[in-house]
Amino acid sequence: MLEPNRRYIDPAIQSFDPRFNALRLANASVEHLYDGCRWSEGPVWFGDGRYLLWSDIPNNRVLRWDETSGAVTTWQSPSNFANGHTRDREGRLISCEHLTRRITRVEYDGRVTVLADHYQGRRLNSPNDVIVKSDGSIWFSDPTFGIDGFYEGEQATAELAPAVYRIDPHSGDVTLVDDGMLGPNGLAFSPDERVLYIVESRSNPREIRAFDVSEDGKTLSNPRTVIDSQGGTPDGFRVDIHGNLWCGWGMGTAELDGVRVFTPHGEPLGHIALPERCANLCFGGRHRNRLFMAASHGLYSLYVNTQGVAGG
Repeated sequence: MLEPNRRYIDPAIQSFDPRFNALRLANASVEHLYDGCRWSEGPVWFGDGRYLLWSDIPNNRVLRWDETSGAVTTWQSPSNFANGHTRDREGRLISCEHLTRRITRVEYDGRVTVLADHYQGRRLNSPNDVIVKSDGSIWFSDPTFGIDGFYEGEQATAELAPAVYRIDPHSGDVTLVDDGMLGPNGLAFSPDERVLYIVESRSNPREIRAFDVSEDGKTLSNPRTVIDSQGGTPDGFRVDIHGNLWCGWGMGTAELDGVRVFTPHGEPLGHIALPERCANLCFGGRHRNRLFMAASHGLYSLYVNTQGVAGG
């Protein structure tokens, strides 16, 4: 395991803009919580149990980190090569599964409910990331990454174009909300849920695009580029209560590895340097002010001076 930083102020936390100083804590440093994954992804916080779940996709397992003891255990194996996770507004786990090509929900009694595995009679590709809006609707991205080979799932022929979908909270109907992006990946709503941000991970360079959400919360319009990564590789991300985007970053050069933070308008604020690329992250802890970062082989955390959006 890598040695944690012992210094305050942590040199791994870099400000590009004076506005970032209000979001960082002088006496908080990056903590290395675990090492030993092949590809860490999809962290999700369970405040009621004081633990974090996250995916180790190629090892076909979901791990659990316990806040009180620091212990890491296997929560689910096999996991159907699960990738992204979130919780619905009733606290149930929502997961993206590459192997079974579906979105699932874990009920209070442990039963698994399949929420989506087809669209218009054709199988989904490999659901990647998922979020839940305050109205209970579930939004997920469906690129082909899990069926492109045998590392994160099983190789198969795509039956659908990569797209982003919405699951209606009442009828359970799956509707297409966008199919114009190359490799849709991470996604998150603005704090007021009027904007949906989506990573386009097969554009070159990668972009984070923004869409206006309709008044009825069911459709998207006005697509535009908010962040041009310029060599970085945004993947999963979350939004804080001020609307800032905290983005998993890296895979260009070592200087890019970690988390890059942007304003809602795409202005770079700062960077949290990690020794490996960060694929995804979430806010957790009692006050949603602890950032958990799932990096290539490990899990890291950092207390920050802001909070993640509730339900994010």
